[in-house]
Amino acid sequence: MYIFKKRAMPGIGKTLIIFGVILIFLGLLFLVAHKIPFLGRLPGDILIRKKNFIFYFPLSTSLLISILLSLILWLWSRR
Repeated sequence: MYIFKKRAMPGIGKTLIIFGVILIFLGLLFLVAHKIPFLGRLPGDILIRKKNFIFYFPLSTSLLISILLSLILWLWSRR
């Protein structure tokens, strides 16, 4: 007796493969992110240093990454 329908399993398998590829890509991105010279040091990134306190909020970097990801996903959805 099957718990899942036979047709549902290939869809789940494809979804898991896509998520795996995305995780591998993100892992590789984290490995080489420190080599990108301007990432995290853009004008608009907030850095506050006090005696025993450092606050860093990469506002411009976050906006840039968001715009790039939105553009990539928009181009991908148009195919």
